Amino acid sequence: MPKLITPISLAVAATLTLAVSLLLAASDSPGSRAASISSLSSQLSHERARQQGLSGSISRLSQLIGSLDRQISLVRSREAAVQADLARDRAELARLKVQLVHERRVVAVLRARLARARLILARQLVSSYEGNAPDVVSVVLDAKGFSDLLDELDFLKRAEQQQQSLINDTQQAKALADAAEQDLSKLEASQVRITAEEAVRARALAGMNALLSSKEAALARAREAQQTALTASRARGAALQTQISRLRAQQAAAERAAAAATVSAPAGGGPALGPSGGWAIPYAIVLCESGGQNLPPNSAGASGYYQIIPSTWKLFGGTGPAAYLASKAEQDAVASRIWNGGAGASNWVCAGIVGIH
Repeated sequence: MPKLITPISLAVAATLTLAVSLLLAASDSPGSRAASISSLSSQLSHERARQQGLSGSISRLSQLIGSLDRQISLVRSREAAVQADLARDRAELARLKVQLVHERRVVAVLRARLARARLILARQLVSSYEGNAPDVVSVVLDAKGFSDLLDELDFLKRAEQQQQSLINDTQQAKALADAAEQDLSKLEASQVRITAEEAVRARALAGMNALLSSKEAALARAREAQQTALTASRARGAALQTQISRLRAQQAAAERAAAAATVSAPAGGGPALGPSGGWAIPYAIVLCESGGQNLPPNSAGASGYYQIIPSTWKLFGGTGPAAYLASKAEQDAVASRIWNGGAGASNWVCAGIVGIH
């Protein structure tokens, strides 16, 4: 006697058929053919180990960059100090050069005055030696009257004063010339000393600049290495996350399909509906999300036939605290508004899994 096929049996058979199709599609994908779950888990462990290694490398490179930044700041502060010292030395050298020019002119003038004073004094001495120097008695006897005597005495006095003044000028000029020569010698010595110090500071500055260039090059290499490592780490992390998400979604879809095939009544008290249940979104997504059942909330709070979380349920006009507590008709209406002709497909993870976008 043939067995009767109930609507529930038909729904279970359809669910099993679609579940098998999903599993076959997943097993036929290039990634699944290349690696089993165990090999994917092994790859996951390997990628996590590499991620930890990259994180350690990035941390060390960050410490190196911080150290180089501090060293560069120190070198630059020293360079600024040396530049300030060099500027002061150059200003002092310029001032001394002006002063040296002035002192050389003074010395030249004093030497000329000294030469003239010596010449005049020599001529007077020769003239006095060759001629008879008049004494006071001769002047008195030779004077022609008292007025002439006064004139003669005044002349002798002025001649003596002039000679004495000439001698004093000569001595003063010699003293000034000697002092100027000493000042000139000191300034020349000071110039030589400052020039030598400037040369030493210039060599120190060149060394600091070389060190700065070396540190900057090392910093650039460190940053480049860090950026390369970080980019590679992010790329591997993204690929790893994609593989994990895909694997978990496939496993969840398979588990839901299997659960739907082994029960004849939904966990929420309503029937398990098949492909002809009048769904507001593609049935493949419904099957992947809930197996066509009015499921109670999961760990994320998603519930009902369409696995809608409470915040989304309220946002799109659902009544009550959760989707599974509402009728299927209301769940269909809310899901239709979320779906919006396919524009809201991204709200269901399973849409990407089953290839509906």
